[in-house]
Amino acid sequence: MDDVYKTVEQPSEETLFKEKGSKFFGYAFPVASEEAVKEALEKLRKKHHTARHFCYAYQLGIDIIRFRANDDGEPNNSAGMPIYGQIQAFEVTNILIVSVRYFGGIKLGVGGLMSAYKLSAQMALEASDILEKTVKIACQLTFNYDLMNAVMRIIKERNIDIVDQKLEMECQYTIAVRKKDAETIFAIFENMYKVTVKEVA
Repeated sequence: MDDVYKTVEQPSEETLFKEKGSKFFGYAFPVASEEAVKEALEKLRKKHHTARHFCYAYQLGIDIIRFRANDDGEPNNSAGMPIYGQIQAFEVTNILIVSVRYFGGIKLGVGGLMSAYKLSAQMALEASDILEKTVKIACQLTFNYDLMNAVMRIIKERNIDIVDQKLEMECQYTIAVRKKDAETIFAIFENMYKVTVKEVA
């Protein structure tokens, strides 16, 4: 089971590719939703208010992938798909790549545009800090105080992250474990007498 993915945590530096007078400004943004995509595009439209085209592609998700490629007025599949091709080539997700074009007066043709947008996306990705992350699954453990030592021993031995804890009438820990280890670790706690385990969405 693959529980590792690549993404960016910070927006990239602005990159610039020039071709026959046209300028292509490239950007990579970390995004977790379509809403975040819209916000990033709005910021760029304000920054480059005289630009002709804001072509982009994004990919969201780890197990279930959602993506979109947008040519924004350029000929069909000449911009969005070459940008998306670079997202696939760099194997990144939860990312938005935008190439902002200022037309320079000379038409580049479909082949020229495809090449320019591909290079602009590639430069934006190369200017990004790409990180490898692991998919984690959270679960809630509920138990009585007399089991605290036994539970903590497993948490320490297995190097488990405690995300949240509530110590009231009983103890409640929210833990996060790597997806590939989740079944094994949850089973250990489930087999402990008087510990209830509940997966957290």
